[in-house]
Amino acid sequence: MAGEVGLSTLPAWRQALEQVVREDEDVYLELSSVTFVDVAGAGALADAAGRLTEGRRLVLHRPPAALRRVLEMLWPDLTEIEVCA
Repeated sequence: MAGEVGLSTLPAWRQALEQVVREDEDVYLELSSVTFVDVAGAGALADAAGRLTEGRRLVLHRPPAALRRVLEMLWPDLTEIEVCA
């Protein structure tokens, strides 16, 4: 993934996350080339994580700092998302 997740790219982001939900294993997302994720994009990520089967998780590699802060503030108990710096 690369660029920004905002109003114009949100449908593609949601579509990609929908594919993630269908996987059978943990999913690792390389986000070092993502420069910005708006609150709607963070919400879509949290929603996708909440729909994972039990025991699965999303591992975010080097997400934008703002995304980490939004996830911590709005979804502090969402254990299905792991952030790796």
